[in-house]
Amino acid sequence: QVQLVESGGGLVQAGGSVRLSCAASGSIFSITFMAWHRQAPGKQREFVARIASDGSTNYGDSVKGRFTISRDNAKNTVYLQMNSLQPEDTAVYYCQMLVRPNWYSVSDCWGQGTQVTVSS
Repeated sequence: QVQLVESGGGLVQAGGSVRLSCAASGSIFSITFMAWHRQAPGKQREFVARIASDGSTNYGDSVKGRFTISRDNAKNTVYLQMNSLQPEDTAVYYCQMLVRPNWYSVSDCWGQGTQVTVSS
């Protein structure tokens, strides 16, 4: 079993910054990619950013240039640095990791979500 625990959400004023963290624990052989998604009230879940095992990244159009994803492989942790936040960034943020608990299987793991609220 693999568990993802997120932290770092909260209330921030427009223009401010927040850093989210998501740590994986349990049976982990390797982690293929790590990602962040978000879901605002009444909207579908939206892709935010992803980082591969080689460090390559890609971002959703709405966050490019403002958000930065990074990972610490030794800690099985992914981060999301969010700058220049706007009210439309208000959402529950979820981390996702594609985890190999052993060499022959893969598990799509999700965190419980952390709320980020941006006030105008």
